[in-house]
Amino acid sequence: MKNLKKNLEKHIRELSDKIGARNYIYYDELNKAAEYIIAEFERSGYSPRVQNYYAEGKMFKNVIAVKEGSNRHREVIVVGAHYDSMITSPGANDNASGVSGVIELARLLTGLQTDRTVKFVAFANEEPPFFFTKGMGSRVYAKEASERREDIRAMVCLETIGYYSEQRNSQSYPIPYGLFYPDTANFIGAIGNFKSRRLVKILEKAFKRNSKFNIITAVVPEFVAGANFSDHDSFWRHGYRACMVTDTAFYRYAYYHTRDDTYEKLNYDKLSLVVGGLHHALLKLAKTRLI
Repeated sequence: MKNLKKNLEKHIRELSDKIGARNYIYYDELNKAAEYIIAEFERSGYSPRVQNYYAEGKMFKNVIAVKEGSNRHREVIVVGAHYDSMITSPGANDNASGVSGVIELARLLTGLQTDRTVKFVAFANEEPPFFFTKGMGSRVYAKEASERREDIRAMVCLETIGYYSEQRNSQSYPIPYGLFYPDTANFIGAIGNFKSRRLVKILEKAFKRNSKFNIITAVVPEFVAGANFSDHDSFWRHGYRACMVTDTAFYRYAYYHTRDDTYEKLNYDKLSLVVGGLHHALLKLAKTRLI
């Protein structure tokens, strides 16, 4: 886990502070973000490829780094996050935090053996106006994977994972979940649909064994407000098991989708604990026969 905290902050500052807003309007900045991600994957020893596609007359890029499995290499685990931001937002938490996690998880797996192949993917166009449309990068990726019958055993989506608070009443939920879950925003969440409940359980168990940070999980219907609000939904739509790892975004983060979503608001000590726990969970997912 050497340099994990330092690296996470570096990536988030680069994407949100130096590059800034990055999306179909700030198109050059979006491409700069993709170039940065490619360079970081290469720095970790990968040979990333780009999945190009067109939407609204522009070309967009999903960036993919592949860690080949040893003896079950046709079985795939996908770890992904979107790298675009809301229109004028610098998007430090949403979602430079998630992308930084993907970059660092790829680095941490360098040199380690995994039974399954692990694919690290940075998706374009999760934010409006592409959200829930065919121009969404994860929709393009999941559709093509399904068409070629790729054996994706699990997809883990990192969505807005950097903000935490020890203040009471800092956490809210959709009705009625506030009756059952804590009101303090000092945990990371993992959310799956019913088909993905085993995935959520495996991730939770491995995380708890290897991290001091608190993880709270939920298996919910897909229509629960916010449950499908990221790239994991694209995989649900094609029948794949997928879960979202999140700090719950707008249910705790007042700066969500605003110009004030800046890097200094995030907690890098806790973010590094989260990514460290996810590293061990990913190693478990890459070898367990339970999924």
